[in-house]
Amino acid sequence: MAKRKFKLTEVERKDLQKAYQGCKDAATRTRYQAVRLYGEGYAEQEIEQITGCSRTSLMEWCRAYREDHSQGLVDHRTGGNSAKLSKLQIEELQQKLHQYTPKELFGASANTADGQFWTVEDLTHVVREQYGIEYKSRTSYTSLLSLCGFSYQKTEKIFKSRSQTKVADFEEQLEKN
Repeated sequence: MAKRKFKLTEVERKDLQKAYQGCKDAATRTRYQAVRLYGEGYAEQEIEQITGCSRTSLMEWCRAYREDHSQGLVDHRTGGNSAKLSKLQIEELQQKLHQYTPKELFGASANTADGQFWTVEDLTHVVREQYGIEYKSRTSYTSLLSLCGFSYQKTEKIFKSRSQTKVADFEEQLEKN
């Protein structure tokens, strides 16, 4: 087994400990801790168990720390979403959704029986038709509905083939008994 070449000086160890204690980002804290433990001579398996990182990540973090002590371990991911619609387009869509019902825009091809309420499928149709954009996730459409001022409502389980007169007759029969 090869001898470990990566060792921390006392100053580096204290710097990593101080950075760890002052950091609020969990991912960056894990990096500080893992590199410090590795530099202090802890076994890789023990570090993996303590921090939950993989050996590959640990080695990558050690390399990044050697290259740049101050910023090598900081999480550089930007986060956020990759919005496909601009704010102006979302405002335009919001006005359209509040002004028209699905039935007014699509007629009989609306996804609900009466066409009064917006569904994810109807929104998908509008966004594809109006802007030529298609999201991969259904969640993106529910988020877009929320941005437009609509909330998620569970649908009532009613069969389209069910007869209202038969239901009324059945309920009337129940009340008599």
